[in-house]
Amino acid sequence: MKVTFYLNNTLVSYDVEPGEYLAQTLRKHGVKSIKVGCNESTCGSCTLLLDDKPVMSCSVLTASIEGKKVTTVEGIQQEAAKIASYFSKEGADQCGFCNVGYALVIYQLKKDYKNPTDEEIKNYIVGNLCRCSGLQSQMNAIKAYLKEGK
Repeated sequence: MKVTFYLNNTLVSYDVEPGEYLAQTLRKHGVKSIKVGCNESTCGSCTLLLDDKPVMSCSVLTASIEGKKVTTVEGIQQEAAKIASYFSKEGADQCGFCNVGYALVIYQLKKDYKNPTDEEIKNYIVGNLCRCSGLQSQMNAIKAYLKEGK
């Protein structure tokens, strides 16, 4: 079946299998920033933005996104680089496997909240796990990024 959607603001059309997940489709078509860690929607490594909402692409059927807007880290490169620099400064980027998912979630968090509380930040990023560093360094990096430009 053919599915047409916007990938980083470019209209694309892919032939997909009925049970194919978005993470599989994107990786098959060269979007290697989408990482697959668990295939169970528990780690957040496959996070992308679907119509400006963070979702785990390993649990979204590609057939369900007809006409929708998909944003991967390639679509927010400048902001992702800023976020990465804050993570680096705080030592929150050890292996880097989770960074792409975090970048997309944090980018959207900044768009959705003006001055989020620590609790709101934790609730927003809850689906993204890092097995290398503690939450404190990530929180420090996130809060520094959110303050940028204020």
